[in-house]
Amino acid sequence: LGVYGRMHEPAGFSINLAGFSSGAYAKAWLASLAAALGVVQVVSSLVMYGKLTTTAPSWVGTLHRWSGRLAVIATVPVVIHCLFALGFEVGSTRVVVHSLVGCLFYGAFVSKMLCLARPGISPKALPVLGGIVFTALITLWLTSSLWLFDTQGLKF
Repeated sequence: LGVYGRMHEPAGFSINLAGFSSGAYAKAWLASLAAALGVVQVVSSLVMYGKLTTTAPSWVGTLHRWSGRLAVIATVPVVIHCLFALGFEVGSTRVVVHSLVGCLFYGAFVSKMLCLARPGISPKALPVLGGIVFTALITLWLTSSLWLFDTQGLKF
């Protein structure tokens, strides 16, 4: 993702969903949705691993899987906008961190999904990769959505 983002000429625009004032705000709100679903992921995984309750409700696994799926679906238009409209930029520390962490996010996500299907993986691998995915997601939100809301205002 990073190499592609760096090598192509950014178009300056990519997505604009109905109801949003710009592609940047569509991206910021979708990333906010993904971050909120990421919190659901962490809480549901803590319940599944017995860290918050002694017995997990039968529906918590379904909640975990679907909140994860929806979070990833919410990030797809975001990454498309970032790659095609903006590219991999190095104009400021915030942007460099955002670009690098965006690549880390998808790399960790793919690694986590591959761990689910592989027998014999260390039982610690999944929570560690999930923690990396969540930390990267929140870092992305802080360096993009929160920054936009703080500098340009909270609007749709």
